[in-house]
Amino acid sequence: MTGRPATPSVVPAAAVAERAATDGPTVDVLAAAGPAIDRPATAQASFRGNARRVGWAGAALARAAPIVGALAGILVIWYGVSYLVLPASQRFLLPPPHEAYGSALSNPQLMQPMLEALGRSVAVAMIGLVAAVVLGIGYAVVMSQWGWAEKVLYPYAVILQTIPILALVPLIGIWLGYAFTARVVVCVIIALFPMISNTLFGLQSAAAAAHDLFTLNRSGRWQRLTKLQFPAAVPAIFTGLRNAAGLSVIGVIVADFYFQQGSPGIGGLLRIYTQRLQMDALFTAITLTALFGVVVFMIFAALDRAVVGRWYGRTTR
Repeated sequence: MTGRPATPSVVPAAAVAERAATDGPTVDVLAAAGPAIDRPATAQASFRGNARRVGWAGAALARAAPIVGALAGILVIWYGVSYLVLPASQRFLLPPPHEAYGSALSNPQLMQPMLEALGRSVAVAMIGLVAAVVLGIGYAVVMSQWGWAEKVLYPYAVILQTIPILALVPLIGIWLGYAFTARVVVCVIIALFPMISNTLFGLQSAAAAAHDLFTLNRSGRWQRLTKLQFPAAVPAIFTGLRNAAGLSVIGVIVADFYFQQGSPGIGGLLRIYTQRLQMDALFTAITLTALFGVVVFMIFAALDRAVVGRWYGRTTR
């Protein structure tokens, strides 16, 4: 004879307490060992919260470990070259980290103008990035709507990308001067092409079946653009935004390095420190520039994950 396997019954906590009062302590032992007694919801919620915190901490450590390892490796190599490769008479060319950073960070007369210059460079880079994003998206939208516009306009974008920026710097300086406006224009030129190419690719990536559906519903050009092409282009637009953000930092350093009128940016200070062989200030300025680029990239990478990740099922980049 076959029968259905027995399943454990759920025993309420109040019934367990009543049985314990009448049957003795053995009921408590059996109830504690049994899996069917309902547990407080607060304990389960606390367990889930602890698990989430442990998981988040583990993920953060896993992401930070390669960065910490890379920084440690750089410091080891730096100390090795400074003390083991270079003779003492040439150690000023690559002073060890504690000397390079220590003398600069402890000198307010050196750090204050350096931080002010960095702030001016940040302002130029962000303005140039915003201009590049607006112009790049608009340029790509025009090309995506008319085939003849893509054939006419895209070669100009390619030419702007392939011409070395240093070849354009003299012309930009002559036409626009050597101050703030010229620096912004250099940032825009360097950061523009990734926005154009990625946005155009995204706008053209919508499925043909989706286009057919919009055609059957007699949708207009504007409705097709806003409700089909732009949503399909969001991942590509954010990819271009990340690339453009990094290139805008490069653009502002190049512009500061060559345009010396007005208040200097961090690139202008790099030129001054190089000419004066102020190695401690030079290494500190280079480190601040690198941190600036890393922070900008991380901000836009996090924005990419927050905006795009859930919509398109990508939690990591």
